[in-house]
Amino acid sequence: MMKLRTFQTLWGWEGSAEEALLAARGRGFDGLEGRMREGWEDIFCESDYIAEIVTGDDYAPKIRKGIREHGDDLRRGIEASLRGKPRFANVLAGCDWWSFADKVAFGEMFLEMEKEYQLPLSLETHRSRITFHPWVTRDLLAELPELMLTCDFSHWCCVTERLVMDEEPELLRLLASRCRHVHARVGYDQGPQVPAPRLEKYREELEAHLRWWKSLWDFLKLHERDEFTMTPEFGPDGYQQSSPESGEVFAPLGEINSWMGDCLRAVFR
Repeated sequence: MMKLRTFQTLWGWEGSAEEALLAARGRGFDGLEGRMREGWEDIFCESDYIAEIVTGDDYAPKIRKGIREHGDDLRRGIEASLRGKPRFANVLAGCDWWSFADKVAFGEMFLEMEKEYQLPLSLETHRSRITFHPWVTRDLLAELPELMLTCDFSHWCCVTERLVMDEEPELLRLLASRCRHVHARVGYDQGPQVPAPRLEKYREELEAHLRWWKSLWDFLKLHERDEFTMTPEFGPDGYQQSSPESGEVFAPLGEINSWMGDCLRAVFR
């Protein structure tokens, strides 16, 4: 029977490693997900850890960095992440402006590095990356049959300005066959993050994402996957909506991610 395991994101976390692990356990999460931090190795080894790796210097890549530079960043990220003994690494990689041929060439390098280090890599569907768009990603998967993904549909809702996966059942089935992990953030037509998924105003968006995630769950359960990993990933850094005058946010991120985690555990049993 497939088991759900949920992870607390470290995106925006400003406390200590020990506090992060205590908070995760207190909120019902099974482990932590985030980039390697200096001095956190022991806590990551103690927890169930999903590493995060970013290429191109930052979450939005430097536009003029090419395949070789992104490959160097990936190698450094893998070597740093291994210190925390992760179950796998979620990777934001490559650049949207590259040609399709360059995207494929980078994907081949990505897979070679996965084999070299014996660390499973999960390429996130993310804006500004080679997986920024659903149909570009579909074509990449056709060229790279071993490539596995972190499915974050919130980005594609923003990029395509609609609840796009309702229009693409065949693509959703393909993604299910390549899904290693899910980032459980709810997007909408004008952004990658609704202010709070519990609000009635965003019921349609929440139900759509739950429906898509359920399609992944059902496929992987049918194909005898042991675990299904999900990280509620509502975050700061412009994603979290706030008053332009006071800066007051609608709800604390810890509260939102905790609510989302409880929702997932109620649905996926």
